[in-house]
Amino acid sequence: MVKHRKPPSQTWRTFLENHIKQLVSVDFFVVPTLSFRILYVFVVLAHERRRVMHFNATEHPTAEWTAAQLMQAFPWDTAPRYLLRDRDGIHGEVFRTQAANMAISEVLTRPRSPWQSPYVERLIGSVRRECLDHIVVINEESLRATLRSYFSYYHDSRCHLGLNKDCPEPREIQLPDKGRIVEIPKVGGLHHRYERRAA
Repeated sequence: MVKHRKPPSQTWRTFLENHIKQLVSVDFFVVPTLSFRILYVFVVLAHERRRVMHFNATEHPTAEWTAAQLMQAFPWDTAPRYLLRDRDGIHGEVFRTQAANMAISEVLTRPRSPWQSPYVERLIGSVRRECLDHIVVINEESLRATLRSYFSYYHDSRCHLGLNKDCPEPREIQLPDKGRIVEIPKVGGLHHRYERRAA
């Protein structure tokens, strides 16, 4: 039989690299509270500079709530072209309809394949290791305040190897003539930002 040559299809990694400016990932992770309630945190991460575009927490996530979070993350005409997500049942018909109405193409990862959504999975791991493993969450408001503080540090001060040791919000290199190094507490003293300042 004659073998028909097919053009090579791009790999998953190539797809992620080719569309990095138009691609965001969404995911949920759970956080236990002091009173043993479980809170669900929804995050939206832009791939290009690893920016957290939006996050929120709730005790009772629904497809309607998740669709509303998508609208809050991308008001007006700021929606990305592709949205990478897992096959969690919380992304119900309402969520899919909302994404389609915003002209977002959903790209689903394979079942039980977290490595296909590496940026958001790495973000969730960083949030746990660098923040939530060191505090006690009281309620939704305290969790939101803590995450707001951590994401401010994450964007402005935390270095990323994938960004050539820069932050999602780029920082200029400070030469020694700028002054001595000053330690600035972040996330309630859990982390620090280091800057050079004139004496």
